[in-house]
Amino acid sequence: MDGFRGEFIIEDPDGYAYDYDEEVIMPVADWFYKLLPELSTDFLNRYNPTGAEPIPQNVLMNNTRNVTWNVKPDTTYLMRIINEGGFVAQYLYMDDHDFEVVAVDGIYVEKNVTSMIYITPGQRVDALIHTKNQTDTNYAFMQAMDTEMLDVIPDDLVLNGTNWIVYDQDADLPEQYYVDTFDDYLNDFYLKPLSHTPLYEDPDHIITVTVIMDNLNDGINYAFFDDKTFIAPVVPVLSTVLTSGDMANERKIYGTNTNVYILQPGEIVEIIVNNNDTGKHPFHLHGHTFQLIERGDTIPDEFLPQNYSPNDSYVPPEFPSIRDTFNMHGQSYMRLRFKADNPGVWFFHCHVDWHLLQGLAIVFVEDPFAIQEFQSDLSDSWYDNCATGNVSTEGNAAGNMDFYDLTGENVQVKNLPTGFTAKGYCALVFSCVAGVLGIAAIGIYGMADIPNIEQRVLLDLGGLESDSLLENSEGEDEETGSSDSPVKRQNTSNETSNDIEPKK
Repeated sequence: MDGFRGEFIIEDPDGYAYDYDEEVIMPVADWFYKLLPELSTDFLNRYNPTGAEPIPQNVLMNNTRNVTWNVKPDTTYLMRIINEGGFVAQYLYMDDHDFEVVAVDGIYVEKNVTSMIYITPGQRVDALIHTKNQTDTNYAFMQAMDTEMLDVIPDDLVLNGTNWIVYDQDADLPEQYYVDTFDDYLNDFYLKPLSHTPLYEDPDHIITVTVIMDNLNDGINYAFFDDKTFIAPVVPVLSTVLTSGDMANERKIYGTNTNVYILQPGEIVEIIVNNNDTGKHPFHLHGHTFQLIERGDTIPDEFLPQNYSPNDSYVPPEFPSIRDTFNMHGQSYMRLRFKADNPGVWFFHCHVDWHLLQGLAIVFVEDPFAIQEFQSDLSDSWYDNCATGNVSTEGNAAGNMDFYDLTGENVQVKNLPTGFTAKGYCALVFSCVAGVLGIAAIGIYGMADIPNIEQRVLLDLGGLESDSLLENSEGEDEETGSSDSPVKRQNTSNETSNDIEPKK
């Protein structure tokens, strides 16, 4: 996120599946003025209890702003679009030009023409763009943040970027191009792979997890799969695989907070992700592409999350969309399916870097005995880097050679207490005592005998002469010997209260 990044293009040895004239690599990203160490310290902080993500200041295209893409007329460009950002997804759209999407995340798809692309962090889209014949006009090439991912929108936030498709360098550059809605972007769920790979058969291994954002006892907001937030082990998972021998299939040795799942060779694995968070999450799997067989719609914040139900009637696509990063909607769910045919230690995580920092990750240890057989010869530089970082390279998650002994492992902070703490009990007692004393004081003063209460009330209401009223109210009426109503004792003289010195 601080800019140490670049584009790494792997060419198809059989040649590209579609014809084009020229290739353009077009990275996009969000950009923060502050560096990650400072931002992450403020983010993972008890004074940010809701887990509000830092807001980027603007968006970049080709690692800068105000890009001019000089094009030739009547030319087909292959544009490789890569979202290298750390947080927000972006909408991309052009004035009077279309994208012809032909690949996503390295998977060829049947051509799909669209006027707008939605691309999340970690996703890659290949699109053909055919230029016009005339060269007298330049066009705006727009990018815009998905503001639904932002908790707040500061007044000075630059929400979009205006770039240009330039046919004539001497012609004027147009103003930004406006659209009526962002709802018309290409839905990648319906992209059909060019290979026509059919839906994988029923899964051998179903993993169901629920995304939760919550606070632990240090006041920091963490991200969880179920009740576990990922905490890096003392010994890297790969090192534990390589040094555990026959115990490599034992899930326990990988630690309490690494969220490890053991996959056996050739298994069809289905991941069901229920999102109990209101935010969007682009989930990415290392080492594999997967089929998206079902994805629920966005559920508005005012409703309860909609989790996956196997009892609901649903017919998956015959040829599901395939990629390695799929976006999941807020308070919704999705189902992914892949084949465990690539031995290794693979992350499955949210590609929003803030959420990964919060711990939104699980680890697949796929065919651990094959890993021991084929990946045991790690380079010297790997071990040198671990030594430099004071990272142990053998033992279980805690660095113990007794692999069932997890003493000293890295674990998450304790949960918030479910009841009152000692301080809470003290505060409750003192609050109750103060409340009782307050009520008692009100009762004592409220029931006290206040002399001449009626007269004093009327005096406060106005229109009564204070000297006559108080003088006549000291006892019974002299003529009748009775205590008449205060109205009968009202002073009816023309004297005003300014002419009478009140009694003390």
